[in-house]
Amino acid sequence: MATIEECRSALDKLSENLAGANGDVRSAAALDRSLSCHITDLDVTFAGRLTDGRIHVLDTLQGPPRERAEIRLTMAGDDLVSMVNGELHFAKAWGSGRIRLEAGLLDLLRLRKLM
Repeated sequence: MATIEECRSALDKLSENLAGANGDVRSAAALDRSLSCHITDLDVTFAGRLTDGRIHVLDTLQGPPRERAEIRLTMAGDDLVSMVNGELHFAKAWGSGRIRLEAGLLDLLRLRKLM
């Protein structure tokens, strides 16, 4: 089971990957939205913002998200680490229910380019 530190490191790496992306991926990540990532097996939520193609984690909270972020991710810690390391394909994991992504319809249409 991934630790809180490993999950936080994976989010930092994901942020770096998004910031270094080009084309459609870069434009899809160039939103300004509140973001939460709930790690179910640790019952921890990373809360922050997606701005200028980067994820800025502002707080680490025990339990599920306290406020409804505009973009909400839910997954196990091992799935987050595997996804960021390229071992788990996001679209397949999302389609099978291992990873949940919730957002407004327009944001989902834009974020699909990341998948």
